[in-house]
Amino acid sequence: MSSYSSQLHEEQAAVSRAYHRLDALRSQARDRLDAVRSAGSHGSPTQRTERDSFATMYEDRLTQLRAVEDRLVFGRLDDVRGERRYIGRIGLSSERHEPILTDWRAEAARPFYEATPSNHGDIVMRRHITLNFREVVGIEDEVLDVHAEQVDRASSAGTLTGEGALLASLSSRRTGKMADIVATIQAEQDRIIRASLDRPVVVQGGPGTGKTAVALHRAAYLLYTHRRRLENAGVLVVGPSMAFLHYIDQVLPSLGETGVVSRTMADLIPGVRGEALDTPRNAMLKGDRRMRAVIENAVAFRERVPANMPVTRINGINVPMRRADIEQAQIDAHRTRQPHNKARETFVHDALIAMRNRYVEQLDYTPEQAELSDVMLQLRMNDEVRHALNIAWLPMTGPWLIDQLFSKPAQLRRFAPWLNDADVDALMRPKGSALTRSDIPLLDEAMELLGPDPKTIARQAAANARRGQEEQFAKDALAQSGVGGGIVSSSMLLDEMNGMGSEAVAQRAGSDREWTYGHIVVDEAQELTAMDWRMLIRRCPSRSFTIVGDVAQTAAMGGTRRWRDTMDPLFGADRWDLDELTINYRNPQEVSNIASDFAAREGLYISTLNAVRALPDSVARIEIKDAELLGKAVAHHAFKLVSQFVSGDGTGRVAIIAPQGRIPALREAIREQLRQELELDEFARLQAQGSWDEQVSVCDTEMVKGLEYDAVIVVQPAQIEEEAPSRIVAASDLYVAMTRPTQRLLIVRTCDDADQLPL
Repeated sequence: MSSYSSQLHEEQAAVSRAYHRLDALRSQARDRLDAVRSAGSHGSPTQRTERDSFATMYEDRLTQLRAVEDRLVFGRLDDVRGERRYIGRIGLSSERHEPILTDWRAEAARPFYEATPSNHGDIVMRRHITLNFREVVGIEDEVLDVHAEQVDRASSAGTLTGEGALLASLSSRRTGKMADIVATIQAEQDRIIRASLDRPVVVQGGPGTGKTAVALHRAAYLLYTHRRRLENAGVLVVGPSMAFLHYIDQVLPSLGETGVVSRTMADLIPGVRGEALDTPRNAMLKGDRRMRAVIENAVAFRERVPANMPVTRINGINVPMRRADIEQAQIDAHRTRQPHNKARETFVHDALIAMRNRYVEQLDYTPEQAELSDVMLQLRMNDEVRHALNIAWLPMTGPWLIDQLFSKPAQLRRFAPWLNDADVDALMRPKGSALTRSDIPLLDEAMELLGPDPKTIARQAAANARRGQEEQFAKDALAQSGVGGGIVSSSMLLDEMNGMGSEAVAQRAGSDREWTYGHIVVDEAQELTAMDWRMLIRRCPSRSFTIVGDVAQTAAMGGTRRWRDTMDPLFGADRWDLDELTINYRNPQEVSNIASDFAAREGLYISTLNAVRALPDSVARIEIKDAELLGKAVAHHAFKLVSQFVSGDGTGRVAIIAPQGRIPALREAIREQLRQELELDEFARLQAQGSWDEQVSVCDTEMVKGLEYDAVIVVQPAQIEEEAPSRIVAASDLYVAMTRPTQRLLIVRTCDDADQLPL
């Protein structure tokens, strides 16, 4: 059986066996879940607890089994003994515990990604298997041992190849969703994916080097390898935009992992979102690490001694509030090392006790406890006393503090003396303004220093009391059932009772500002400011991070241009690892060359890039003499690209990247061109698409960061450069714009624009 068709038939049998087992496991989990649910809520507490736990377990398992349907099997390893090992998205065994499929993250699968002809161990051949749904449609063999008999077999069958599977995946049309690379992971990527959990890993790579894919596959690998450590703590993925998170949201489930929390920096605080955008300079000022001291100063300012001390009359006796008592109560509160609002409880208690003592000092008898309690109550209820205590130690919320900070210039000057008058004026805004994206780290800093407001503290106390009652019930259930002995704790059982599966852990983590994660993945990390990093470190005290980015693409004025400048203060010199990806899998060589040459001329740091494929005519430059005809020309070429790359089945993506001021007019011109040229049904289909999934996008450079398209038109690059806040940012913006396409790049501009910025 050496012909290609017979090889396909042979692999189809193996693939069908794996899918048959997957179907059986799904059916088994579904049946068991139905049986648990049909039992209802009857029986003893122990029986109900067991049913809830099993239901959660079966639901999680079903979710995992459903997510790995697509391309379940994608590889095979042959060793010197003639044994075969199939590689897939999850591990599968037969009912007799015979191996059917090896999980791609398992140690046994490592040679599939890392073996080379010079270092292949006992593996002699690696086979890539291509599926269309459940049908085997292609196989490609890489013989690692040139002396093995597999060389002749693969040659005669026509399956012998190099990186065909990788190149095929690069040529496929975009879908608006990021595809995983589990079947085509390269050796330099695999080494990063399997790196140690305990050291922060920074992955530097140019456009198209697979940084994001590597980071997500690393998250899946860590969850698989360190399940016990990460399952209950969770993993957080931080992306640059909601569009980006939507783009990647199917990658981890397809790799067998669910329940990971995905957020942007703007919505990392539960219930809060920074909708507005600051100017680039304001964002840089707010991201400065000195803003930490500004927030500290703003909090400290609300801890002071009142100018006017009240004297309260109780039972005919004047009870004074004295400066020395207030100062001592503040010292006592600071000694608790608790957040401002929590420490206020100590301050108020000690201040009132001091006033009560002033009352007792004036008595000629020893009061009973009832009288002392009454005095304390009267002091608490006295409006003048309450007002003075609030002045001395003001209860605050984070949003209120931030609103005050940027609506009162005198306060900002007091708390941030390093800002000049122009900076203060620029940062000012009307009271009650919406939070900006750059406010969120400052708000998080304030919430950390303040702690919950008193109302939240009361609700949390009630919740803790309920948790204590529930845990006591769980202990009783364990005692009655005789289960446990260190294997099952009451806390574990309680989490199961409350539905704390992997997805429930993600929900709980995402709704808790103080949650600490086991690992954090940060994409487009070069854009983060010092205050952004403080916000993330707070959420992962273990400092287990996967950080990916490209310093040549930094658009934020307060972002990173050299990794060491940012990482050394965060983790310490020599306590983090830097890995560099050097191969461009996205762009054709022609696109990569024009973008890299431009970036190098502008002084950007360019990772060593080697594009893996050439594509003749993948770059075109079009100059328009009459500026008034620019919109019409862009619309004409946009239609040609739509005709070539956009399909009615939802595949294919075209982006028109333009200066912000030109976007509305270009969007309308392209819409009108498509309306005239396309069939009515196709035009209506494209117009109905939401921004998350549109096949034709008209946008600025910020909106395309982290994304990729089949074809891109860059309009008026010199004007894009003029809109940027600095030349280095402008260069990064254009570098980003030119490196988005997988197939075609068009630069459409006026002659004047070309004279200003040669490309």
